[in-house]
Amino acid sequence: MRILYIECNMGAAGDMLMSALYELLEDKQGFVDTMNGLGLPGVKIEPQRSRTCGIAGTHMAVTVHGQEELEHGHEHGHDHEHGHGHEHGHGHEHGYSHEHGHEHEHGRGHEHGHDHEHSHHHATPGHIAELIDSLPLPDEVRAHARAVYDAIADAEAKAHGCPAGDVHFHEVGALDAVADVAGVCYAMYLLRPEKVVVSPVHVGSGTVRCAHGIMPVPAPATANLLQGAPFYGGEVKGELCTPTGAALLVHFADSFGPMPVMLGQDVGIGIGTKQFEQANCVRVFLGESMNPGANVPAEKITELVCNIDDMTPEALAFACARLLELGALDVYTIPGIMKKGRPGHVLTVLCAPDQEEETARNILEQTTTNGVRVRRCGKYFLKPGSRTVQTKWGEVRVKTASAFGITHEKPEYEDVAALAKENGVPYRNVYEDALRNLS
Repeated sequence: MRILYIECNMGAAGDMLMSALYELLEDKQGFVDTMNGLGLPGVKIEPQRSRTCGIAGTHMAVTVHGQEELEHGHEHGHDHEHGHGHEHGHGHEHGYSHEHGHEHEHGRGHEHGHDHEHSHHHATPGHIAELIDSLPLPDEVRAHARAVYDAIADAEAKAHGCPAGDVHFHEVGALDAVADVAGVCYAMYLLRPEKVVVSPVHVGSGTVRCAHGIMPVPAPATANLLQGAPFYGGEVKGELCTPTGAALLVHFADSFGPMPVMLGQDVGIGIGTKQFEQANCVRVFLGESMNPGANVPAEKITELVCNIDDMTPEALAFACARLLELGALDVYTIPGIMKKGRPGHVLTVLCAPDQEEETARNILEQTTTNGVRVRRCGKYFLKPGSRTVQTKWGEVRVKTASAFGITHEKPEYEDVAALAKENGVPYRNVYEDALRNLS
């Protein structure tokens, strides 16, 4: 199973998650071109090489009308955009001033104090939903992005004690966050992990400044979004996990916990802009899970068992062959001593759970037993496959089975036997030549 592990030792924010996932992509330029072609007003993304505590990674600079949401150097640490709850419903058609104390994404805030001449109305959840629905991205990506933003709006509404429809987001912060959310959802779509595991989330400590004043960390919206997920404070002062980061983590996480054992394939590092005493980054690990049953379907299987002491070997062999022909997955016998010291056999027949009744009837019909025991079991298995190899005498099919980083291969008996017979050579000669050509 293709597994993605997200390490949040320094929290998470939309831009940092997008940066880390970007590093795992094969077609990085294609991702950037798609994101810059979304038609988000004035929005541009640019991957930049960066470092934190000597660790190299990517910082995804997201600019809106040429401006990036950079961070203040004050004691509040990572700043970000929080939604505002309003008592009234204006249309947000006016321009927005950047002189207020409204804060933005993980590691971002305003360092400028000028006004924008442009205006933009996509600030309420409804407007943002319309904007997301208009993006030229696959339906699956837009659906994920909508769900993430719906969660953010609900969390902000709960935090401010207002209906979700009355929440609005600062213009630049809203566009910036839409790009982050769309970028993460699109990167996840391209990577196609079958399972996502997220570490316990470091949320930081202290306070964060927003339009309503100074809030405790985690901010109320972030705390709402992380309900049911493991998170902790620690000694780092500042907001490490933003509402956008929390919403994305909770939306995509299949589970939270320590890194699972897996065969590593690649690592991505997304770096924030603020410097701490420890590396300010999100790391993502892509690999093949090594957990039992995680690489392959954990299927159910039924065992039907009976004791037989009154059938001849020929009759029992015939019954076994017929049971296979009638749909059993496997049939085998084990010698045993039955009651009164009689030699006999324990017959075991495997079948799919939905074939249990029919298979039991077939056993009762084809053998002399008067009863069948049923065991319902789980099953882990290596995925079957096949390929061919060339030998001196011709092609031989090879049975393959693989999962958990394990591969089994075996030349097909019938092919080996046929070539040996046709060419007048011992079976072992063809078999060993096929083995030599497996690699």
